Amino acid sequence: MNIGFLLFPRVTQLDLTGPAQILSRVPGAQVHLVWKTRDPVPTDVGFTINPTTTFDDCPPLDVLCVPGGFGIEDLFGDADTLAFLRRQGEHARYVTSVCNGSLVLGAAGLLDGYRSACHWIWLPFLTRFGAVPVAERIVRDRNRISGGGVTAGIDFGLALAAELAGEDVARTIQLALEYDPRPPFDAGSPQGAGAELVARYREMVAPRLARIEAVLAQTAEL
Repeated sequence: MNIGFLLFPRVTQLDLTGPAQILSRVPGAQVHLVWKTRDPVPTDVGFTINPTTTFDDCPPLDVLCVPGGFGIEDLFGDADTLAFLRRQGEHARYVTSVCNGSLVLGAAGLLDGYRSACHWIWLPFLTRFGAVPVAERIVRDRNRISGGGVTAGIDFGLALAAELAGEDVARTIQLALEYDPRPPFDAGSPQGAGAELVARYREMVAPRLARIEAVLAQTAEL
């Protein structure tokens, strides 16, 4: 069972490594980290991750997953990346994403008419690609499965593991990883964080959102 994650510069590593850790434990699974070359790829926290295969060498994938990250703005007009996603997405059993990686699937034309999750602050952009934004932690629409922001990738991974190998296997993986979250603060959603903190965060990311708006305005796929 070939499970492929798109690896790209400035990926949010937990978007990728969270579900990859879980799905690597599904019986028979082979995890592939895919990029244009095998050169180390810098993440958004500075360290690098090594691709295991390239677009040209990647086998047909049973599961295609696109994580998110600050680097997505460079992918919307990246013909090679979008072509790879279209090619693999056409035959994959599941086409999936974590966080704002769903916007990259959208740019590749793989979410038109599908319901999808995304990180809450990026969620409205999904409509640009004909997708239906859904503010939930995991969203499934036919063979599209998406996780919300960053840590939702762990929940997404467990849900997908249950799809691939059954609930008992997924529950065993959860136990093995001692995934028993008890966050010290109730600030993991706009509802819990409150209006003041949400406003401060929106101000922090406003320049990045403006750049995305500009990139999307110039992207031929829109």
